Amino acid sequence: LGLSSRVGRGYGLFFTCALYLTIGPLFAIPRCATVSYTVGIEALLPGVPAQLALAVFSGVFFLAVLFFALRPGEILPWVGKVLTPLFLLFLGVLVVRALTAPLASPFDIAPTGAYADAAFATGLLEGYNTMDALAGLAFGIVVVDVVRSLGIEDPAEVARSTVKAGVFSSLLMAAIYLLVTLVGAESRGLFPVAANGGEALSRIAGHYFGAAGAVILAGTVTLACLKTAVGLITSCADTFHALWPQGPSYRVWAAGFCGVSFLLANLGLDAIIAYSVPVLMFLYPLAIVLI
Repeated sequence: LGLSSRVGRGYGLFFTCALYLTIGPLFAIPRCATVSYTVGIEALLPGVPAQLALAVFSGVFFLAVLFFALRPGEILPWVGKVLTPLFLLFLGVLVVRALTAPLASPFDIAPTGAYADAAFATGLLEGYNTMDALAGLAFGIVVVDVVRSLGIEDPAEVARSTVKAGVFSSLLMAAIYLLVTLVGAESRGLFPVAANGGEALSRIAGHYFGAAGAVILAGTVTLACLKTAVGLITSCADTFHALWPQGPSYRVWAAGFCGVSFLLANLGLDAIIAYSVPVLMFLYPLAIVLI
């Protein structure tokens, strides 16, 4: 709010609400549940009606999210220090396995759709779906607070440390995205174009590691997404309660956001990605200019 209010108080309030709703209950949080279901759980439930399975899974998922959001305690640091590294480890093993035993050369795979004529522009706009810049605006203060907690108080040094953290994380994310892109392209030697990245990752893991790979992938992705959703619910509820301290309590905001996220999650991953595009196309230029 402080950053966006430099444009104007009204704009600051509007942008802050739009930002947190986008990375919160309207898009990112429901996507945590649908990604978990699409990547891991769906493949483990053959023959079960997809809509019913998604409804049951997302219901259990958001009950767990609400439970931890109301009682965070030490669960978030533990999950963040254990589950995220485990997921990256499994993803690393999967990437190495796929690159050492490729299903095809990525240079032999013909681009399809918009990628055939405008690969760079399409890739750039598809990058909006990651919501990385929007999340960076909302959670950059977390990095600053961590730097200060290490005893660094000089503003210039805080800025330098934050920039170093940003550069490191950007390079790491770029490497991950590039490697996953190569693995996805190579998978076209055996599989048709997937409807979304979650479906593609599930197919690839199942091919290289069979049922065991599917189970491991389902567990790690679900727990990683659960941790992310708890953090987002907590952050959004805190923010809206701070914006309107005389309004609903933190617990009410958290429960409400979980309820909305549950309803939207049942639209499915493809639908969430589709209806989020116009909003992201609107917000991303504003975020980039503000940055």
